[in-house]
Amino acid sequence: MRRIAGYPLWLGHAGDARDVAGLHEAGLGAVVELAIDEPPASLPRDMIHARFPLIDGAGNPPWLLRAAVELVVLLLRADVPTLVCCGAGLSRTPAVAGVAIALVRGCSPEDGLAIVTRNGPADIAPGLWTELRSAIVGKAGEESLEGGC
Repeated sequence: MRRIAGYPLWLGHAGDARDVAGLHEAGLGAVVELAIDEPPASLPRDMIHARFPLIDGAGNPPWLLRAAVELVVLLLRADVPTLVCCGAGLSRTPAVAGVAIALVRGCSPEDGLAIVTRNGPADIAPGLWTELRSAIVGKAGEESLEGGC
């Protein structure tokens, strides 16, 4: 689990969501799980927990991609310390987190992705990135996503 500097945001993998002591130690208030292929974590009642069953590749419904990103945006804007995680933490996690940061900052999805991958590994599935970017940019008439971060 690693923190994204300047944001109440941590990126991780499915095992991180199951480490309740580690979540509490980091001061996290929310966990957003993104993996259809992982069982849901069992978290304490005082922690926000959302699960979006995303495929690591093409084939996700646009509404589901938007819902995942919009929740992360809401949590970032509310300053809630949040873990975003998926199976290995290398594709769905940085993709959704990067687009969420782009929406918060008003920059391009690619710039948001660069922020979350600056100090850690990533291996974004091309089909997922294309659909995620299309779902957000295509819907974001009121959002400015083309400026620089």
